[in-house]
Amino acid sequence: MEIFERMSRREHEQLVFWNEPRIGYKGIIAIHDTTLGPGLGGTRFWNYSTDAEAMEDALRLARGMTYKAALAGLNLGGGKSVIIGDPNTRNREMIFRAHGRAVESLAGRYITAEDVGTSPADMEFVRMETSHVVGLMGKSGDPSPVTAYGTYQGMKAAAFYKYGDDSLADKHVAVQGVGHVGYYLCQDLAEEGTRLTVTDLDQEKVDAVVNEFGATAVAPDEIYGVKADIFAPCALGSVINDDTLKVLNVDIIVGAANNQLAESRHAKELEAKGILYGPDYLVNAGGVINVNAEIEGWPPEKSLRKAGEIYNTFLKILELAEAEGISTAEASDKAAERRIEEVRFLHRTELGCLSYGM
Repeated sequence: MEIFERMSRREHEQLVFWNEPRIGYKGIIAIHDTTLGPGLGGTRFWNYSTDAEAMEDALRLARGMTYKAALAGLNLGGGKSVIIGDPNTRNREMIFRAHGRAVESLAGRYITAEDVGTSPADMEFVRMETSHVVGLMGKSGDPSPVTAYGTYQGMKAAAFYKYGDDSLADKHVAVQGVGHVGYYLCQDLAEEGTRLTVTDLDQEKVDAVVNEFGATAVAPDEIYGVKADIFAPCALGSVINDDTLKVLNVDIIVGAANNQLAESRHAKELEAKGILYGPDYLVNAGGVINVNAEIEGWPPEKSLRKAGEIYNTFLKILELAEAEGISTAEASDKAAERRIEEVRFLHRTELGCLSYGM
């Protein structure tokens, strides 16, 4: 598929490639939609197998950021950037300064932050070259606790809809990925008395959650077949696919990972199996809420309150899905698109008034 065809398929506005071979920087920035505001989205540092895979990841993630900001009620659009390479490299300054120059070239149309494989310290290097970066040390910093809290509230809303009670005490939650967000989600759940089964590729992270929260550990491939009330994917995407659908044994899926569905049809297939799905960009919006707080100058407690609104937003999405006989994923898309179109109409109206006044 040609590049413009890929962009047009999901209505992306811009795709930027930046290469500085002398320092090993290969970056891609995707901007999906800037109707609501500048495209905000983190920088992912990953060892992609091909350039095409990296580009597709950037495009998919950027679109998710547009919808995430729209449903969270933020005046931001969606963007995302990826850096192709070894995320464990210690030679980071020049790579991230090069990335900062790429971000600066967009003149504020895109604002970056940390993501998988990057950290607030990396964003400090980006800041040396551009002011269009958030998630800095000493400011909003690590968004993981707020992301986890929003996911937790989405989980409680799903429980209320499914069971008639949002209490997660004595429920069994299987958590895939206990890195930054997964760890804090386990903490929130443990404080409510939830039974936890966890997995991660990093055994040290698993051991920490087992020791601190009394979780039970299973091998990475075993997590899909765990009989539990809720499955929480908090690692990478495409974990809901033809293979995992055959073994999933849960009532609810709500997690913090992006792009959990390998294909859009899997939302309908989950529904057919009686599994309630919390669209990822709806329930994991705490991260973008946290960095928006840095842009707007919100105090930390306001970020948590805003993330808590995910509970009611999810209930509205569930009502819409039920009323129109569509999946929760389709309902989320519809609600996000409706807000974008409403704001786009307002922009046109303002322009029309200005023209008329002249």
